[in-house]
Amino acid sequence: MAPPLFRAVPTFKQRSGGRYPTNSALVASPKNTFNFTRPRVYGALDLGTNNCRLLIARAEKHDFMVIDAFSRIVRLGEGLAASHHLSDAAIERALSALSVCAEKLRKRNVFLARSVATEACRRALNGRNFVERVYEETGLLLEIISAEQEAQLAVLGCHMLLTQKDVPSLIFDIGGGSTELILTMSDHNGPRVLDWISVPWGVVSLTESMGYRGGSPTERKQAYHAMKEQVKKLFVSFADRLKKQRLTPRSLLGTSGTVATLGSIYLELPRYDRQMVDGLIAPTAALRKISRMLSMMSIKERAKITCIGEDRADLIVAGCAILDAIVEIWPINAVHIADRGIREGILRDLIARYGYCSRPFNRERFL
Repeated sequence: MAPPLFRAVPTFKQRSGGRYPTNSALVASPKNTFNFTRPRVYGALDLGTNNCRLLIARAEKHDFMVIDAFSRIVRLGEGLAASHHLSDAAIERALSALSVCAEKLRKRNVFLARSVATEACRRALNGRNFVERVYEETGLLLEIISAEQEAQLAVLGCHMLLTQKDVPSLIFDIGGGSTELILTMSDHNGPRVLDWISVPWGVVSLTESMGYRGGSPTERKQAYHAMKEQVKKLFVSFADRLKKQRLTPRSLLGTSGTVATLGSIYLELPRYDRQMVDGLIAPTAALRKISRMLSMMSIKERAKITCIGEDRADLIVAGCAILDAIVEIWPINAVHIADRGIREGILRDLIARYGYCSRPFNRERFL
């Protein structure tokens, strides 16, 4: 028998025609045992190509307060580029992390939770079978979201860090299996997506496909350049499309482990500190200098940097190459750095629908 199912609410209308439960329906449900007079607790789980992340938060009048969190590198997409399947070892790592998440959701008496899976499950031929196994073993109902939904959630989760309003801003999310570029414009109603693109290159997929291992300094330099040019070709087509629409980004916001790590190195932190990095505005030239410095190091040398460690030492260079390609096409002087994204986007959407928010988000602006 499957464990109890966590209620999963789709953030954007599904093609299957699924409907969102109304507050009145939730109250009237005989199975509902939640106390509606207390602050509601929500959960957001993001299973990516490289990481499994969970946030549990209590709704507040103007925002939310995180009361529990979990993050673990699972490398679900390891070997996917060659086999087109999620490997047995990767599945076991992911199931172990998801079991921890399921237990946290139970203990926190979560009112509504949404669990999403991204590029690795989208691409894997056994992605659906994996989702079924996750439900059978943990009770978590994973939703494989589209690249467009992934981009929308990333924007919803981090757009408030942009300091310039009413101007086009480019938000980029460097993931494990893909990278999303989203051109947005924000006003008093929130963010509006002007155009977007998702490319199938992230830190895991690019590292595996290009075969970067880091030999001699010359080989490292050539490998870094090859990775940058590989993704740049796809980004250039997006830039051309924006030019035809007379759209020019005026600011950059990066949401990913790569930019957060580069931000911590820029600040010369002895260890990663989210409070110092989230919301940081770093000079583009400094980030490019750090990226190229890392690309010339060996994996062992990068692993000694506490903000990188052994888990990210072999993947960070691919992320640096993707960032380098972006800022080469759009040479803006500074990059806003966000240590937030999909999970925060899920929470904000759930709270806007079912919690108490002073100014609900206008989701029609995302469609």
